[in-house]
Amino acid sequence: MKLSLATRIFLGYAVVLVTFGLVSLFSVTELHRNRLEIRLVSQGYLQLSQDAAELETFHTTQEKDTERLLDEGNVEARRAFIRLARLYFPPLMSQRLTVAQGKAREVLAFAPPSEAPFILDLENRFGEIHSRYRDYGRVAERVFTTLSSPTPDREQVAKASAELRQLETSIGREIRVLRVALANRIRERVDDAEERERTTGVFIIGFSLAAIALGLGATAWSARTLRPMRTLIEGVSRIGKGDYSAQLGVRGDDEVAVLAREFDQMARSLQAREAQIKAQAEALMRAEQLAAVGRISAQIVHEVRNPLSSIGLNVELLQDGLERASFPSDDDAGEVKELLSAVTREVDRLADVTEHYLRMARPPRPDLDPRDVTAVLDGVLDFSREELERAGVEVVRDFDKHTPPVLADEGQLRQVFLNLLRNSREAMPGGGRLTVATRPLERDVEVTIADTGQGMSEETRRHLFEPFYTTKEGGTGLGLAVSQQILQAHGGSLSCQSIPGQGTSFVLRLPRA
Repeated sequence: MKLSLATRIFLGYAVVLVTFGLVSLFSVTELHRNRLEIRLVSQGYLQLSQDAAELETFHTTQEKDTERLLDEGNVEARRAFIRLARLYFPPLMSQRLTVAQGKAREVLAFAPPSEAPFILDLENRFGEIHSRYRDYGRVAERVFTTLSSPTPDREQVAKASAELRQLETSIGREIRVLRVALANRIRERVDDAEERERTTGVFIIGFSLAAIALGLGATAWSARTLRPMRTLIEGVSRIGKGDYSAQLGVRGDDEVAVLAREFDQMARSLQAREAQIKAQAEALMRAEQLAAVGRISAQIVHEVRNPLSSIGLNVELLQDGLERASFPSDDDAGEVKELLSAVTREVDRLADVTEHYLRMARPPRPDLDPRDVTAVLDGVLDFSREELERAGVEVVRDFDKHTPPVLADEGQLRQVFLNLLRNSREAMPGGGRLTVATRPLERDVEVTIADTGQGMSEETRRHLFEPFYTTKEGGTGLGLAVSQQILQAHGGSLSCQSIPGQGTSFVLRLPRA
């Protein structure tokens, strides 16, 4: 399933936010673990270790007091020591061991499950020491009772004292083992906390860098994805200024790429439409010019053709009269005949001009029938062979043998071909090569008439089919305009391609029969 651009950008930034959220959650979790670890050490193991140290100190003091009691020879002093020991030592020791056991149970309430076995072992050890102190109290009481008599039995005192010292040594060893276990546990927890803190720091830094890299990547990807928007805006601005050649060329399948392709298609459509409108405007201008030519031609026909006919007739009568007239000399007769011949030529030229205007004003509707265009071209080339050979023009016939018939008026088609051949000959005053080719297309037949003459500039080619536009001295500028008009009436077209100094090619297209 294809995701939209907005969805993909949202998902990219959602991944970034989730990554940062996970980093934050990991950091908070590790901080919480460290806090519990600190609480376990500071409020648990350290206090229990202090209690164990106090018990050890108290027990050491008691050992010294017991030793001094046993060595005291004064009965009254010994009795005072006994009273003090009975009053002070057993209750205080019992109270401290009870407090230590209670603290162990409190630590067990907030300690992690992994520490439960050790804390339970501590509680049991405190309980065992407490039990041992109760035994110690009973043995100490026997010693105190024996020593309190005026004449203590030395053998009983020695036996009870040995048992008391043995219990004191055993209890002291258990207290030291307990304190060492607590110290080792505190050191282990501190070392683990430091190692975990270092590991956590490395992980947090690594995850943070990864999240930053992911955020930068998402930002760069978003910027790269949205970069075509600037190109699209520039293209819209260019279209707004009338430049329809703007093409974005954005690749991809997201919304921006699809929009860019639609924009390119719109630009091409607008460009084609502008070219079509321009061509229609040029055609309209030519039609207006042709309409003006028609009106002028009608006036010329009305005002000039009849007088020209009278002048031509009168000149012919004069020529007949000159045949019977006499002149003082042959030179005078020749001069008069040359003048009349010049008048006749000018009258014929003017009649030809009026004929062009008449064709422009009232173009005959073509009689469309299937015609063999290669046969028409052969006939026109054969008719013009002598004229082309005198001009030094080599003719190359490149007719496709599969050229189909076309719908055309043969007379009008011959007129177009003759006009184009004449233009090509005049474009090669020093001779050259004229290539006439045919090529079948899907719906049309293409005829190309190419010469190796002087060619023409772009400015000349742009105005080539406009009425009255000519680059030849004495030309009317109507030959190509009439030829194009004839081909358009046939449903075809006439175009020109030319390179200055290399030649010109006229391309005709006629519909298939």
